[in-house]
Amino acid sequence: MTNTQTLTDVIELMTKKYFPNNWNRLVRVPHQHFESLDYEEFMDWKMNGWEIAGSHNCIIRTIDCETGKVNEYVYQRKAAAHKRMMKLLTEQKHEILICTHDNIQHLKPEKYITKHDEDNFYPQ
Repeated sequence: MTNTQTLTDVIELMTKKYFPNNWNRLVRVPHQHFESLDYEEFMDWKMNGWEIAGSHNCIIRTIDCETGKVNEYVYQRKAAAHKRMMKLLTEQKHEILICTHDNIQHLKPEKYITKHDEDNFYPQ
């Protein structure tokens, strides 16, 4: 095991633990050993094949439209997720992504919708 040393902003010495990985082994594997996947298949697999833990009911990710700060909230109870959504919708300053077992929904306050959003996400 190897320790690496880094300096923080206040010039205090701190030690980082080294975690070995298999990068060297993976990079030497010939590309023929990996299954080829085209873009459409990849997008269908990743975008339409999402899964959240069975113990969770809902994941809400917010992006503050003014500061860009991202927050993520994970809920086991539907009532708690509903309460958070009502608070966020009242504030009308967050872009919201909601993921449940059945659906993914993207919401954005009307005053923050850009020309790019209109061209790419909202049918005319």
